[in-house]
Amino acid sequence: MDFAFDAHTEELRAKLLAFMDEYVYPAEPVAEEQRAQLASPWDTPAIVGELKAEARRQGLWNLFLPDSEYGAGLTNLQYAPLAEITGRSPHLGPTALNCAAPDTGNMEVLYQFGDEQQKKQWLEPLLAGEIRSAFAMTEPEVASSDATNITTLIERDGDDYVITGRKWYISGAMNPDCKIFIVMGKTDPDGADIRRQQSMILVPRDTPGVTVKRAMQVFGYEDHSHGGHAEVIFDHARVPATNLIGEEGGGFAIAQARLGPGRIHHCMRLIGMAERAIELMCQRAVSRVAFGKALAQQGVVHNWIADARVAVEQLRLLVLKTAWMMDTVGNKGAHAEIQAIKIATPRTVVGILDKAIQLHGAGGVSQDFPLAELYASARTLMLADGPDEVHQRSLARRELKKYL
Repeated sequence: MDFAFDAHTEELRAKLLAFMDEYVYPAEPVAEEQRAQLASPWDTPAIVGELKAEARRQGLWNLFLPDSEYGAGLTNLQYAPLAEITGRSPHLGPTALNCAAPDTGNMEVLYQFGDEQQKKQWLEPLLAGEIRSAFAMTEPEVASSDATNITTLIERDGDDYVITGRKWYISGAMNPDCKIFIVMGKTDPDGADIRRQQSMILVPRDTPGVTVKRAMQVFGYEDHSHGGHAEVIFDHARVPATNLIGEEGGGFAIAQARLGPGRIHHCMRLIGMAERAIELMCQRAVSRVAFGKALAQQGVVHNWIADARVAVEQLRLLVLKTAWMMDTVGNKGAHAEIQAIKIATPRTVVGILDKAIQLHGAGGVSQDFPLAELYASARTLMLADGPDEVHQRSLARRELKKYL
């Protein structure tokens, strides 16, 4: 395993670091100021469109997609350090580069499993950044950590499918630019194989019977920058049968294919969040005095900063190894490593952010620093794309299988 960055990656890193310094970080307060002036908090501030235009002009666009026709043609190993950089500003960085969830996962689904018409109608405008999308799988009435539990029905009726169900925490759905939902439901709820009961289907937002009911808060935040997390009702929403993605019964397999890259992308960005937390800790430590000496001279602060640095270096190596394996043996071959990073990264970054908040005192939980919002995002990722315990269960069973 050679994790040295190649020349192309180094070139993109340098360009992206400069882009973040010159455009993204200064845009963070501007976006908040503009949002306060909007008719709806879910509308997109003008500065976001400016960032997108500049990123596209500089060739920093669709870096996540490893296909040179549709994306930047980067491997996972090449993309990892770039995603980490955008993670330092998780609410603007990925969006500016058209590399934000859930659009990235949805574009990957359409790229891998969509037919030519679906790609033309939905993938192309998503790749162009003209629209946004949402992925509707989680449901409030069942334990969605087990995706076979979902109850939303996708029923065939002549040349159409009729979708009935209730979803929540559907990321991005409050954004008026969100024009399409990828909905996971059951086409064969009584089928013998519980992993062949589900299918995925494209449901335009303006379909009669689709109601975006309310925004779901996350630790009190409505997460305007990501387009919110909505409760969505599908009340006999009717779409053409041609909107089915892949085949009937293929939804579970598509979900697994979607979530692998999504999980590593989250972990890449989380490392960037941790790096920003360390930077803020150090700046705070050298600028504040308590009990007669700078915080940077307090032994406990030394411990926090040293432990954070060690943890980040460990996580980065594990993420890079996982990216390398995904590139060399495929997502399935890297399944154990993907589970490992999904377990380790969010919980470790939450710990680092917790210490950064502690070091900032009241400021750490305020709106004057990004730490509280970063903490909410990182803590949520201990649930998103499968809670820690599900990954622990699967990884432990994989280990035990060697001895049974």
